[in-house]
Amino acid sequence: MPIGLLGRKIGMTQLFDQQGRVIPVTVIEAGPCHILQIKTRERDGYEAIQLGFADKPRRLASRAERGHVARLDSKRQKALQAAGLEPLPKANCEPKRFIRELRGPVEGFQVGQVLRVDIFESVPAVDVTGITKGRGFAGAMKRHGFHGQGASHGTKKVHRHIGSTGMNSDPHHTFKGKRMPGHYGHARCTMRNLQIVRIDTENNLLIVKGAVPGPNGGYVIIRETNKLPRPPLQRPILAVQN
Repeated sequence: MPIGLLGRKIGMTQLFDQQGRVIPVTVIEAGPCHILQIKTRERDGYEAIQLGFADKPRRLASRAERGHVARLDSKRQKALQAAGLEPLPKANCEPKRFIRELRGPVEGFQVGQVLRVDIFESVPAVDVTGITKGRGFAGAMKRHGFHGQGASHGTKKVHRHIGSTGMNSDPHHTFKGKRMPGHYGHARCTMRNLQIVRIDTENNLLIVKGAVPGPNGGYVIIRETNKLPRPPLQRPILAVQN
């Protein structure tokens, strides 16, 4: 059974354990998520559950988005019913802003079911996937960590340049993949094996150790880690810094 949720990154803070050591953590609003659709191997060729997070106002949602979560009267719907085809079940909830699929066995799930953060109670660590911050067009020093050229005599106004990128007469061209200035950030990134420090079921908060990709308020996908060895399920008693 896949264990995962959709959520939103709130921000970073730090906690202290009983020995007074600082633990940097990220606070994530995880769920609640409605199951909007269940993909089966017979109908779709694979098994997965489709989750939706964060309600979207109906005035901003298209008819297709509203019809995905609730049954709407339409000519096509009436024609399918007249042909004797059974309509797919709907979640009967509000349209969602963030929708993603989690592949895996679907036994025990049903459309309209609500998954909350308490599904991670027995999970020691998670993988968090998000979109990194976009930094636009960046130079090689910022994008790849190049040292740049010399800063002493003889170097004039090219301190942050990458220098020559040409080749000899053989092969007389620059190989594809050469590290150069270009678009930096705004890419899918996964931080793996993040230890769960605390779970707040009342406020739907998941606190994990370490950083999570993306800006504050960015959407993330949280799944049980598949990286071995997994850390032991030991959550210390922590206190929030004043």
